[in-house]
Amino acid sequence: MTNLKAGDVFPDFTLPDHRGAPRKLSGYARPSPMDERLGFTDGYPVVVVFGRGFFCPRDQRQMRNLVPFQDELAVNYCKLVTVSADAPRVQAAFRAGLGAGWPFLSDGEREVIRGLGILDETEGEYADVSRPFTFVLRPDLTVHKVYDGWFFVGRPTVEELRMDLREIMRTRRDYDYDAYNTDEVKRIRIPQKEWLDGAPPSGASGLPVADGTVKTFDLASGNGEISPDDNGAEVFFNFTAIPGDGYRTIRPGTRVRFEVVEHANAGPTARNVQTEMGRREA
Repeated sequence: MTNLKAGDVFPDFTLPDHRGAPRKLSGYARPSPMDERLGFTDGYPVVVVFGRGFFCPRDQRQMRNLVPFQDELAVNYCKLVTVSADAPRVQAAFRAGLGAGWPFLSDGEREVIRGLGILDETEGEYADVSRPFTFVLRPDLTVHKVYDGWFFVGRPTVEELRMDLREIMRTRRDYDYDAYNTDEVKRIRIPQKEWLDGAPPSGASGLPVADGTVKTFDLASGNGEISPDDNGAEVFFNFTAIPGDGYRTIRPGTRVRFEVVEHANAGPTARNVQTEMGRREA
């Protein structure tokens, strides 16, 4: 039996993923750049599934049950990680065959598996691999729930995971609506009603104005960075800083003019981000 129980701190291990890149477990729980700027630094819960490997039919069934759940996890800001002793190339093939989008980590040396006390040393068919365990972790890597999947019925259902994650998410400081309905938050995550009359002229708000080039924009999160022309620090922005309605996007490399909002703890963020074609001057 594993030496961990609810309330214990899970080891923050580093293992290669399915591409061979080293990944630290706490990196999956880390708050997003947007959350950090809003002061919501709790981070995200992580479900860590240890299994025997691609050749185990019960592992295959468990992974297939999780594939339809992965999109729900994404919109719930919850993370999923699979760990086995399979080599990264084998995991990459298994992952692709499943249609899984979450990371598969390789503990080829069994260091983490041994440290958790879940190395299988009994069966000829599955010897020297991980026993099937699922750990539901809080953002600080404290163990919330442990599932022993030696018999398949011991592995968590999607509904059990959903209930575990709901319980954890309810403890976040931003779980309630009121956490977002503050002036400070709305200076970064700007309500659409600000743009009902279109883009105001740059600087009309009294804020300083700068020019720059969009360096990055992530379609999934709606967050990006602008490299200012004065070679200063890159300026963060959320898609809500682009005047308009609906979900707005912008291509990296686009020239923009924007207003700069300074925050005591978050650094500068951009507001009223306008492209050269759509620009209005004061």
